[in-house]
Amino acid sequence: MRLAVRRTLAELPAEAATAPVVVGCSGGADSLALTLAAAAELPGRVRAAVVDHGLQDGSAAHAEAVVTALTGLGVPAAVHTVVVDGPGGTEAAARRARYAALHAARPDPHSPVLLAHTLDDQAETVLLGLGRGSGPRSIAGMRTWDAPWARPLLDVRRTVTRTACAELGVRVWNDPHNDDPRFTRVRLRHEVLPLLEDVLAGGVAEALTRTAAQLRDDGDALDALADRVRQDAEHGPDLHAAALAGVPPAVRRRVLRAWLRDAGVNDLTDLHLRSSDDLVGRWRGQGGIALPGGLDLVRRDGRLVVRRAETPRPGGG
Repeated sequence: MRLAVRRTLAELPAEAATAPVVVGCSGGADSLALTLAAAAELPGRVRAAVVDHGLQDGSAAHAEAVVTALTGLGVPAAVHTVVVDGPGGTEAAARRARYAALHAARPDPHSPVLLAHTLDDQAETVLLGLGRGSGPRSIAGMRTWDAPWARPLLDVRRTVTRTACAELGVRVWNDPHNDDPRFTRVRLRHEVLPLLEDVLAGGVAEALTRTAAQLRDDGDALDALADRVRQDAEHGPDLHAAALAGVPPAVRRRVLRAWLRDAGVNDLTDLHLRSSDDLVGRWRGQGGIALPGGLDLVRRDGRLVVRRAETPRPGGG
């Protein structure tokens, strides 16, 4: 555990590597083992943030108990209470609230936040992306460093974190939500992955994480190429369609994705992106593309332009 933390910290940018460190800790084996390993590696520089989502009876008392336990182990800790609401279901809303709280808990703008995602979590993430057809970015899984988030345990199995806690003699909290089959990730963990391990004779979680790493490498190379193409294609706030016409679709769509997001277009779906790409790759004089946020993408005088969607006049016309 300490070696995993040490290796990750050694790869952080200089300003993050020397800043105070925050660890998200729920009191479960993964986050508790990570917190104690980080505290051992960085004496006096680590503090824990315990997020209370308020989704279970007694959650406030549990959060305070985790803080008390960590303080007794020499790790400064505080509870951060959040409100879980918004689109996407409970899992997505809780994740947004948790990440916002952890981000706000940083004592310094350069402080990294250590998250306890393990190799098993990475395998589940890859399977979720694959099953949902979310594309290579999703299947590429989580990165070890994605400022300010650092994930030292992506090569560590859950069994190791449990063994570490047992060796240290610390009490571990088992979140009932981790065994609730209403959540998709729980069913993946307890039903799908064990079945795949049985059918494919083991090693599935490791194979999925290797696949994710390969896709991240490929994605980084394509993103670098897309950045160069975008620089040639940009004309002020617009894109020259001709500069994109001969570009492979995989690169072209990366250009469009980055450009549209910088133009204020969020929540892009694969359909949005492919329809936008048709304004270059399958141009036949078609009209504009309706995008999230009340925006349109149109091709005008050989350029791609993002504009505010026109509001229909009362009575049509």
